[in-house]
Amino acid sequence: VFAIGVDGTGLRQLTSNSYRDLYPCYSPDDSKIAFLSWPDKTLDVYVMSSDGSGQKLLYDSGSHDADINWGSGGRIAFTRNSQIWTMKDDGSDARQITSPPQAGLWGKGGINLPFGDYDPRFNPDGSQIAFERLDDDASSHGNYNLYAVDSTGTGEAKLTDTGYSQGLAIWSHSGDRLVYIVAAIGSDGKYDIYMMNADGSNARNITPDYFPA
Repeated sequence: VFAIGVDGTGLRQLTSNSYRDLYPCYSPDDSKIAFLSWPDKTLDVYVMSSDGSGQKLLYDSGSHDADINWGSGGRIAFTRNSQIWTMKDDGSDARQITSPPQAGLWGKGGINLPFGDYDPRFNPDGSQIAFERLDDDASSHGNYNLYAVDSTGTGEAKLTDTGYSQGLAIWSHSGDRLVYIVAAIGSDGKYDIYMMNADGSNARNITPDYFPA
């Protein structure tokens, strides 16, 4: 894991070992960094100070844990068993938030993830989580739709019904919009940036004209 200033200066290495460290995310006050590490049989959640000191295991479910996101309400969202979970930022009180149908079952063809929910992202006040769900395997890239759910696990809402290969949703600072990536439509690769309102309305492609087709 490395860190760098937003202006491209101050590159510094924070972890140094012989295994994979990836997916770092800062705490809301920037004092800590949670990250994924694979020192043994599974990918687990670790935490360290923002200068790289004090590295320690935060959470190990016994299987792969992934897709971490540190919310403003003192909780971290993550993927476990193709479901969305949250825990306190001290690693305690792990709670399952979503129960997608067929979670963990592999579809056909070359789809690289099993059915389920992935990439949770808290909204700015920590009250909601956006994520993508692999709904079906009708296309070779997988048909994902975007959802939102209250951080308590209630009020799940489907935001898109296109079945594109789409995800990695990020909330606007005001929490009223989401931007996300559409990687494929059917069998056609796209990698376009889309935006929609937080309720799923007004979804549109906002990719700049200079981006190569």
